[in-house]
Amino acid sequence: DPYYRFNDVMYRWISLDNWTYSRTFKTPFDVRKWQKVNLVFEGVDTVAQILINNITLGRTDNMFNRYSFDITSAIKEVNFVEVRFISAISYAAEQSRCHKAYSIPPACPPPVQKGECHANFIRKEQCSFSWDWGPSFPTQGIWKDVRIEAYNHYHLIYFSLTSFFVKSAQQWSLEIESVFDVVSSEPIAGLVTVNIPKLQTQQTFSVKLQPGEGSIVLLVNINKSSTVEAWWPNGHGKQTGYNMTTTFIMEAGHQIEKFSKAYFRTVELVQEPIPGSPGLSFYFNINGRPIFIKGSNWIPADSFQDRVTYDTLWLLLKSAADANMNALRVWGGGVYEQDEFYDICDELGIMIWQDFMFACALYPTDQNYLESVRAEISHQVRRLKSHPSIILWSGNNENEAAIANNWFSIPYADREVYIKDYVMLYVKNIREIVLAEDRSRPFIASSPTNGLESVKEGWVSQNPYDTRYGDTHFYDYSSDCWNWTVYPKTRFASEYGFQSWPSFSTIKKVSSTEDWSYTSNFSLHRQHHENGNDQMFQQIGHHFKLPQTTDPIKKFKDMIYLTQVMQAQCIKTETEFYRFSQSEIIKGEGHTMGALYWQLNDIWQAPSWASLEYGGKWKLLHYFAQNFFAPLLPVAYEDKGVLYIYGVSDFHVDHKLTLRVVVYAWSSLEPVCTLAKDGVTVKAQSAVPIHKESINYLLERCRNCTRKSCVITFCLVGEGGLQSPTNHHFLSSLKDAVGLQKSQLSASVSQQDDVYIFTLQTTAIAPFVSLDVGSIKGRFSDNGFLMTEKKKLVVFYPWEPTSVEELEKSLTLTSLVDVV
Repeated sequence: DPYYRFNDVMYRWISLDNWTYSRTFKTPFDVRKWQKVNLVFEGVDTVAQILINNITLGRTDNMFNRYSFDITSAIKEVNFVEVRFISAISYAAEQSRCHKAYSIPPACPPPVQKGECHANFIRKEQCSFSWDWGPSFPTQGIWKDVRIEAYNHYHLIYFSLTSFFVKSAQQWSLEIESVFDVVSSEPIAGLVTVNIPKLQTQQTFSVKLQPGEGSIVLLVNINKSSTVEAWWPNGHGKQTGYNMTTTFIMEAGHQIEKFSKAYFRTVELVQEPIPGSPGLSFYFNINGRPIFIKGSNWIPADSFQDRVTYDTLWLLLKSAADANMNALRVWGGGVYEQDEFYDICDELGIMIWQDFMFACALYPTDQNYLESVRAEISHQVRRLKSHPSIILWSGNNENEAAIANNWFSIPYADREVYIKDYVMLYVKNIREIVLAEDRSRPFIASSPTNGLESVKEGWVSQNPYDTRYGDTHFYDYSSDCWNWTVYPKTRFASEYGFQSWPSFSTIKKVSSTEDWSYTSNFSLHRQHHENGNDQMFQQIGHHFKLPQTTDPIKKFKDMIYLTQVMQAQCIKTETEFYRFSQSEIIKGEGHTMGALYWQLNDIWQAPSWASLEYGGKWKLLHYFAQNFFAPLLPVAYEDKGVLYIYGVSDFHVDHKLTLRVVVYAWSSLEPVCTLAKDGVTVKAQSAVPIHKESINYLLERCRNCTRKSCVITFCLVGEGGLQSPTNHHFLSSLKDAVGLQKSQLSASVSQQDDVYIFTLQTTAIAPFVSLDVGSIKGRFSDNGFLMTEKKKLVVFYPWEPTSVEELEKSLTLTSLVDVV
């Protein structure tokens, strides 16, 4: 396994070598009967020369492009095909050497990443040269399908559809674009029929295809008497799609039938002045309704893309939807994901913020490079634009910020050269292509950006992290993460996070016994973020006691548990801050309309910012996300000795609810005092203050309570079983908590249909109760919770067959008091 222990370094020789793929094949058809025969590569990674029968067809230099070679005159009955690769590392180094005029930083990743240099000189998955959460495996090979296609007359290369709502006519219409290769020397005429039975819509067009490659665009108006159900994001409605058949009947007699799904949704990125605030808003209207974006950032699911199967994607994306997420940002240092990824997002209602693949670097703009990028962008936009899930194209990750904040120590006098390159690449090339190919969704040049303000300042703004415009990325590992005042009251938080370690069962698969300590060579080797392990230690130290046990393996497991508790609690605090800031403006800041934490998934088994481990296991953070992204949630924060509780709602209608506040002493399962506040109105799609009380008054009201001896829990309850998750607010650090007792935690397991019920019992209040069934695949209904009642039922949803016996045998129960 390339991921085992130190293999990422041991196997480095593989990527430094050149490799050739070859095979002999028989042509399964009579070559003479076809006017044109192509050899098509959906994906070549990355630099190769392609030959058939010793004739060079061409070269590839871009992992994200599709290559089609005309082999009509070269193909025989028996053929020898070769793909001769050269090392991506040596190619990138050579390209960098050839760029003599000026350097294009960064040359190399920081040493802690154990990576390769000059990733920015090759159109390849940038993080395959290493990243701060991933290994360096600069792969080479054929990473997508290869096929031979033969045709006469004409051939359909791309087919896409995008929907529009025409306000003046109050009617939906579909724009259908077909890109053809016409091999006959004369134009070909014919008929195209589009049929959407469910919407009683059928239209026929007469078309004429010109010789060569070209496209036809058809506009289909949807029958006004049909009710069109729009596609909505997860939690806001259904993801309705309509079966559609497009039939091309051309005079050449050859008919093409295309089956697809038509979705109807509109997207608008609103950037306009806000009353009482300088700057501009930054939020998404979907089908005319402002939607608070809840979710995370997606990175490649494996260093080896062919290991990423449909099941891998389904598991990870379903886990996102199950945690109440409605969006993911496909980050610009990975790959444009496979078609199935976007199909699943369409189905689950997960909106996609799609970066183009440029990240944390400056890039060259010589002619060859730009030509390759132009082909890449046009191919990817054509391939992906039919997906309703994609709501935004974004030019790059953090490159505007890199120039603005001078990450690469560029002398001020040379700055203009790099700004010119930046505008050339993202504005004059990428943006132009996107606007030409796809008018149905917005484009921004970078993230973070100040949006329209960046445009006004010549595409590179003074401070792309300005909270009054656009989106922000925010990381701070030294401040206390429970202190909400350190977080930016931004319009849109598109990246923020804290690291943790994956579970012991995940680490165990790629390590040996001597690796199982927080300070082992292995633990240092896997940490690709400078001082990452120390930063976690420090953050834990703010609020929790560090393990003192002399048993090394127990100490390691306790540390893993504490990093996950810390990460979950930090990101909960930060996300709740973003959610309760959506409806207010304070000192000109606020109206936060998006929270995408960094990051959703992992590329290997290592400490990282992810909430899903490599293999899909949920970290405690992911269970917390299920709650902090809940459609209805009470959120508390403290300011100057006063406790404020907000009601946050994503529902489309107002709700009259009861707020229940229950205060417990750490030493008892019996509540110290309860407060039920009736007739609380939580407004649709907003965050409103619903309770305010001074902590001193609350402590008096709940006799015998001090900050250190008590904890506050609260939830919202409505009619018809409507209930929010139960949230909590700690009045002091848990390392200072008074009265916490070592609880006797126990669990019994029973099977019910295809799920398993864990019945938990405790003799005392137990903070951060974690259930872990090792490497048995599946997830719990809840985890990492504060257990305040004697008995609690938790459901386990298995992802593969298991049994009561297996679950009982694998179960570990941990709560904070077990860490000693």
